[in-house]
Amino acid sequence: MGALLMKKNYLEELQKSMLYIYKNKKNSIFLGQSLNYSGNSIFNTLIDIPKNKKIETPVFEELQMGISIGLAIEGYLPITCYPRFDFLVSASNQLINHLDKIEYLTMRKDIKVIIRTSVGSKKPLDGGPQHTQDHTEVYKKALKNIKVIKLNKTEDIFNTYKKILNDKFSYLVVELGDKYNQ
Repeated sequence: MGALLMKKNYLEELQKSMLYIYKNKKNSIFLGQSLNYSGNSIFNTLIDIPKNKKIETPVFEELQMGISIGLAIEGYLPITCYPRFDFLVSASNQLINHLDKIEYLTMRKDIKVIIRTSVGSKKPLDGGPQHTQDHTEVYKKALKNIKVIKLNKTEDIFNTYKKILNDKFSYLVVELGDKYNQ
């Protein structure tokens, strides 16, 4: 009888990925809503990250993206977290008009931000259309220099984040809220 294969868990793979980023990029800094205080599912993905590596922000999505860009310009690797894709829409000006054009605006190739967001969960409670929309295809069309990846398969999570970490580009990573609790 062969070894029992354990099914990978979406949340555990995200936790493993965030810990990998923290351990392998000393300049990493995580920011967003409910990172230090429970309030959304992204909180649980950062449970192993020390508090001094997390910046708790209020609900000011556009300013959060602007801070993330500023941190990247100063040499940090910001992992900026938006608990719902619908909230990221409010940061679109900074994302599309600034971060996506940052190389052109600064003539620098070393500015990188990892943007994490989630298609809001509909189980066990449906948050409604302003919390559960998937804007992946819209952002793939709007962003020219930021790569957009949707994490559909649990088994792809860790290798995807590992690849992102070693790539020079900024990324928008779309996670699936319904899978956080599976």
